Amino acid sequence: MPFYNLHTHKLTSEANIIALVNQYPWEFVNDIPLYSIGIHPWYINESRLQSDLQMIENKLQLPECLALGECGLDKRIDIPMHLQIEVFEKQIALAEKYRKPLVLHLVAAYQELVEIKNRLNITVPIILHGFSKNEPTAKQMIDNGFYLSFGKYLLRNPELKQVFLSVPNDRFFLETDTIEETLEEVYTLAAQYKGITVEALQKQVGTNWDKVFKT
Repeated sequence: MPFYNLHTHKLTSEANIIALVNQYPWEFVNDIPLYSIGIHPWYINESRLQSDLQMIENKLQLPECLALGECGLDKRIDIPMHLQIEVFEKQIALAEKYRKPLVLHLVAAYQELVEIKNRLNITVPIILHGFSKNEPTAKQMIDNGFYLSFGKYLLRNPELKQVFLSVPNDRFFLETDTIEETLEEVYTLAAQYKGITVEALQKQVGTNWDKVFKT
């Protein structure tokens, strides 16, 4: 049974891992089997914005492109929020057009995300990667229809155990992002927290994966 990795920046050759590899339009690699592609708020560059969006649109039409991302909002960077929102909403429009889920980088902008989702009536699945916040925030996100993906902070912060346990089984994913630990280590801890076998956890994440990505 495979391990599913919702978000990583590293391509693996391990046969038992199905990984959604993050790609950027300005440094796209052709031989990655499954990927997401998007403009991260840290790397917004207005001089190439149109070409980046065109590249994203081109790739979204391919079956190996499973999602648009990572994109999103980050209040702790210098790029103006109005520009971040503009770029984010352009990507949302593409995700809606091609019916692909969104993988989000979100920092301190939870209320803004809820407002945008409701205002634009977003219908594609939205996954918040690298979730690290408290139970009330997790509940707010779940109640608004989002999925949460756990990885680095689950390993680093024992207090996140209760947050992870509060998330319904059909609304979470697991990931490695850029950590050195293996995906199996993330699954082992997550299964321990859930009080189930790793195999049962793999089955649950696989079910969630099939539902969101329609694979």
